[in-house]
Amino acid sequence: MVSYLFYYQLVLIALLWLCVMLHWAWPSDPATVYPMTPDPPGPRPKRHREPTPFAGLTTKPPCDACAHATAPRPQAPSSPPPRITPTRGRHRQVDTSTHFCPNPACAYRGWVGWGNLRANGHPNGGPWRQLLCVACRRYCLDNAP
Repeated sequence: MVSYLFYYQLVLIALLWLCVMLHWAWPSDPATVYPMTPDPPGPRPKRHREPTPFAGLTTKPPCDACAHATAPRPQAPSSPPPRITPTRGRHRQVDTSTHFCPNPACAYRGWVGWGNLRANGHPNGGPWRQLLCVACRRYCLDNAP
């Protein structure tokens, strides 16, 4: 019966022989096998000193004072917009008559109880409810409990 130590020594000698053969067969200096000359670096790109204008900017922007002077001011609503009455579906159970649309571009901004707001949310879902303005299709929050 042959001992396990004999096999371990045999494997060790085989690995040692493999390392020696690879070292002898492997080229030691790659420059002697593949002589390469590096390419000379090309000329450095010249840097442009002048900034290029923005593609979308065609005119000089006005100063801050001019920009504030030409800003449109919100107009006070002169005549009320028409009332919105729902014609389809069931009657709304959430009272939105004390709210108005906060969107500045909406015609119903500041007009309370004109039927433009719809409650979008669960009444028992939390301390707030999401309101939808049917005129401008924007959402706002009702923070009243």
